Amino acid sequence: MERKEFLRSLGVGAAFALTFPCVQGCSKDDEPIGNIVEEPTNVDFTIDLASSEASELATNGGFILKNLVVVVKNLEGQFIAVSQVCSHQAYDQVRYVDQDGGIFYCDVHGSRFEENGTPLNQVDSNPPKPLKVYMTEVSNNILQVFE
Repeated sequence: MERKEFLRSLGVGAAFALTFPCVQGCSKDDEPIGNIVEEPTNVDFTIDLASSEASELATNGGFILKNLVVVVKNLEGQFIAVSQVCSHQAYDQVRYVDQDGGIFYCDVHGSRFEENGTPLNQVDSNPPKPLKVYMTEVSNNILQVFE
């Protein structure tokens, strides 16, 4: 084998040896995190605001997840509840973030929504749909979330 052929074969082999593990590992990282689920229906539940379950709701910008609903105490101190299921492709990854005055965000494909559920961006050719927003009411330190 001539030196040129040897170096050429070494180059291809080395490139394969370095590339194959990365391609195999990278493909797993591209899979979305979360589950595809149906939007909750007949939502009606309560949260005791004095309980440990509600501890994140003690501060503005805090949120909890319950029954596929994101319950948040927004930056102005108001309680808001929206579906945890993204209207883009039904992943259960909607969360509240302190960004642009407070928005709902799904990190699977980058969908962003105003606090009233209105879409803020279009992530592909599908027209954006609003998030389902639920009613909230506080009485005697009990927060009710309902349709």
